[in-house]
Amino acid sequence: MRMLGIDIGGSGIKGAPVDLSTGELAEDRYRVATPQPSEPGAVAGVVAEVVEHFGWDGPVGVTYPGVVIDGVTLSAANVSERWLGLDAGALLADATGREITLLNDADAAGVAEMRLGAGRGRRGTVVVLTLGTGIGSALFTDGVLVPNTEFGHIEIRGKDAEVRASAKAREEHDLGWERWAKRLSEYMARLEALISPSLIIVGGGVSKKADRFVPLIEGVRAPIVPARLVNNAGIVGAAMAAAAAHPVGAAR
Repeated sequence: MRMLGIDIGGSGIKGAPVDLSTGELAEDRYRVATPQPSEPGAVAGVVAEVVEHFGWDGPVGVTYPGVVIDGVTLSAANVSERWLGLDAGALLADATGREITLLNDADAAGVAEMRLGAGRGRRGTVVVLTLGTGIGSALFTDGVLVPNTEFGHIEIRGKDAEVRASAKAREEHDLGWERWAKRLSEYMARLEALISPSLIIVGGGVSKKADRFVPLIEGVRAPIVPARLVNNAGIVGAAMAAAAAHPVGAAR
């Protein structure tokens, strides 16, 4: 069974059909740079382009980099403020002509990791952190998602944590792995003091280089492991969400 998943990020919009039994991409991923400025209409146009690229005629799962409740986007940290209070689910459905299941991008990545990746079979409190343009978070207790956590906005030294410790911040401030690991250590220690996780999963594209920074993180009790689905987790989780919402719409 297959379902199309599309992941809207601050720098890129990428998608692919997903084999729901394995979590593997059924076709090569298609990526388009996120329009700048990231106005809703322009982003919706790119989502429609991804759908048409695959000739997909069924339901579609789409992620958004912020809070999503009943298809309405309620935060806009790394995209245009015109997303605030927007019925984005309806906008994307109109643009694509498809049934859309919209959810928070980190929640999607987390669901994929918990079902098919590094969190599979784990009980207790697990947090998935996606390090990219910002810091996304997904919180699970005994495998059940607590949606729309925004732990990337915990205040560290008077600033949002993601301003100091995201993968984008590492690049913008030309931080070496050791300096960046110190910032991550401070952030994760603060997060651990608040939610006491039994496992921290680090995702996002930079997780491909986890061996360069995870061993350098100090002062955190919980084990820290890299995501297994790496930067495809959002696509996979979006596809899973759409399949759950439209079980008869998954293509064989």
